[in-house]
Amino acid sequence: MKIEHFAINAPDPIAMANWYVEHLGMRIVRQQTETPYMTFLADSSGQVMIEIYHNDAAPIPDYKNQDPLIVHIAFVSSDPKADKVRLQKAGAREDSDDITPSGDHIIMLRDPWGIPIQLCKRARPMVNG
Repeated sequence: MKIEHFAINAPDPIAMANWYVEHLGMRIVRQQTETPYMTFLADSSGQVMIEIYHNDAAPIPDYKNQDPLIVHIAFVSSDPKADKVRLQKAGAREDSDDITPSGDHIIMLRDPWGIPIQLCKRARPMVNG
């Protein structure tokens, strides 16, 4: 089995998708222009996708107040500090900036909608970045 995508019920999926394309290097693979605005975004490898949509049949989680350890989207970053500053200028806010005991640099931000995004620079890379 292979994961196709991870889905997020979000308040403004079109604006969020555009922000992820502009600031996180994702690309729109498929987008529905009417409700529920399903938008599939692929990362730079083309192997990982997230789906962003807005469906009133389920509540949108309180992402802004939810602990980022519950759910977050992690991105490989070759320069987490520079990416943090760049993303903050684009509306993200910082939750934490840590170096783990194993030497990984992990920064937790929240996108403008409060969804946690993590910037990872692993001491020993786990995926090709």
